Amino acid sequence: MADIKFIDQTLRDGQQSLWGMQMQAGMALPVTSLIDRIGYSVVDVVGSSMMEVLVRNRQEDPWEGLDLIVASMPRSPIRAGVRNTAIVSMSVTPDALMDLWVRTLCRHGVRSFWIYDVLHWNIDKTHRLAKVAKEFDAEVVVALMYTLSPVHTDAFYADKADLLSASPDVDGLLIYDTAGVLTAERARTLIPTVLARAHCGAIEIHCHNVAGIAPMTYLAAIEMGIKTIHTCSRPLANGPSLPSVEAMLRNVRIAGHTTRLDASLLAPVAAHFEQVARTAGFPLGVPNEYDLLLFEHQIPGGMTGTLRNQLAQQGMSERLDDVLHEVAIVRRELGYPGMATPFSQLVGTLAVLNIVTGKRYSVIPDEVVQYAMGYYGQPVAPIEPAILDLIMNAPRARELPATPEQSSLEEIRRPHGNVSDEDLLLRALIAQPFIDKMRAAGPVRRDYSLLASRELDAVHRLMTTTTVRAIELQSEGLSVSLRR
Repeated sequence: MADIKFIDQTLRDGQQSLWGMQMQAGMALPVTSLIDRIGYSVVDVVGSSMMEVLVRNRQEDPWEGLDLIVASMPRSPIRAGVRNTAIVSMSVTPDALMDLWVRTLCRHGVRSFWIYDVLHWNIDKTHRLAKVAKEFDAEVVVALMYTLSPVHTDAFYADKADLLSASPDVDGLLIYDTAGVLTAERARTLIPTVLARAHCGAIEIHCHNVAGIAPMTYLAAIEMGIKTIHTCSRPLANGPSLPSVEAMLRNVRIAGHTTRLDASLLAPVAAHFEQVARTAGFPLGVPNEYDLLLFEHQIPGGMTGTLRNQLAQQGMSERLDDVLHEVAIVRRELGYPGMATPFSQLVGTLAVLNIVTGKRYSVIPDEVVQYAMGYYGQPVAPIEPAILDLIMNAPRARELPATPEQSSLEEIRRPHGNVSDEDLLLRALIAQPFIDKMRAAGPVRRDYSLLASRELDAVHRLMTTTTVRAIELQSEGLSVSLRR
């Protein structure tokens, strides 16, 4: 029997999958001190896409919010996710800015990183960023991005595990399954093969519960020697998100393993986030029905809603299944990229365009051209020749630079003047007007009104079915008077 460690994904991947990265610092701060005491080995908190959403949609300074969360959790190592070639999801970032990104996160208290490259190609860049993180004595785990295809065999992942963990700056590996298609049966062959080739003993597993099989996969992984699993608080678990900590803690204990989690603190954390969801109108995580089509298209669960919205804008909502089948075809034609950022968006958007226009590859986004040109690295399998010809004969293929720009940090700073590193990184993520609007909104709010819908329902019943003529409501410093 083993002592199983838990990594909390509530504040990062849970809210990314279910709430579209809309969680503000004030929504979490009332319970971060509780999360800090639960006993997680790491708490994953931040990614660049979340920062972009906070600035653009919530007018909140993500650096200030990160500082508040880090300060409230002194016991827990705080983790950030980094794609090794970009801080902007659909582009390629110069190496100098990537290094600054990692250093700045470290200066704000991040002491654990997971670094990934969906193509497992730019291994030198992964090792360079790991070395930067080690300047601050931060932990570094490198992801094996799991997906299903004829080329993503156990031997493929074992080879990548060998190469990725060869650096002394890499502390561990992370099997990362965005679509939730890793079965318990496959885990029993994959994990021993990876462990045999890895140069580090620590391996974590991160599976989304899109098909409802992730808890079984986790238990199989533990049987195979993995001792660290990723979970979320129940309101932000399941569906497109990860398994709940509540369910996995129970399962792990029933299986005879031990943990160091304080289970008594899980309920108040979950109650808080359930109330935030009801107040803000965010969805609560619920288990999905098992769907075989998922294993064909492998779209991450949270992205299915994006595809629905794109089709609805064209008045073609009934074509979702056609798009999902087209996703599988496009992915095969493009050489089986893993279905995580940026390729899930790249493949999904191209599939929608093929269906909406009625003529395949008649519209080819710049990112597809850049992928074919090698901006993101070498595809894991060759792009089908006829499709490659269509892409490379598109007008944009003659207009885009042959390789991504690699400016020095001095060149990047020059147009912006004497700005802080934090501001420079925000300007790389988002246009200046959005940053100006964020600054005008003032400091980050440390509270969030939790006048939940059930209280409003109770007020409505009182006002409409009784003789009560006035009600005074007080919550989080808010006072409201309602009269007939």
